[in-house]
Amino acid sequence: MSLRQRLTTSEQQQQQPPVAAAASTSTTSAGKTTPETQKPLSRQRSLSHRAIKQTLTTTANLANLLPTGTVLAFQLLIPIFTNNGACDSATRPLTILLLFLLATSCFLASFTDSVMSKDGQVYYGFATFKGLFLFDYVGSPTDIPDLSDYRITFRDGVHAVLSVFVFVAVTLRDKNVVSCFYPTPKHQTQEVLSIAPIGIGVICSLLFVVFPTKRHGIGYPITAGT
Repeated sequence: MSLRQRLTTSEQQQQQPPVAAAASTSTTSAGKTTPETQKPLSRQRSLSHRAIKQTLTTTANLANLLPTGTVLAFQLLIPIFTNNGACDSATRPLTILLLFLLATSCFLASFTDSVMSKDGQVYYGFATFKGLFLFDYVGSPTDIPDLSDYRITFRDGVHAVLSVFVFVAVTLRDKNVVSCFYPTPKHQTQEVLSIAPIGIGVICSLLFVVFPTKRHGIGYPITAGT
């Protein structure tokens, strides 16, 4: 009886169930993470990384929705043209002309793009139906990418129209413009001027997320491989 009760260590390991053996091997060292727990963590990190990257990309696309130079020119010139909101028969037509030129600038800026040559020099141009027309390039065509890949697309037209709408929303929120054209607005007009710019901005932002642009217009940096 005593010999049967004394089992050797090797016999105990042979009689150990496979499930218990697997559990013992998975918990051999305390404080170390097993491969089974590493896979879910890596998946969670990859999903969060993709979400952050998509958010930053969307934010960058929205930043390109309205040309920065046009907004700066608007903020600098509109107080002068409107006489700080006190327009008369002379300044009102000039203000309309200024707004029309700035809106046209927003529309045309959506078709500008830039390319990088092999030596790292950046050249800017205007997109056409045949390709990209460069403003200041006089070198060999082999030093730059194929310009026919930069032709105008339907997405460029959508982006141009959205840029004009966003500029209109900006002008409607400016107190000098509102005071120039609506010195004493009615209650209904005041409500429209308060709600319309916000609605235009939200709708244009959502549409721009659906139709993002890949253009690197004048004033925006370009990186190799884009």
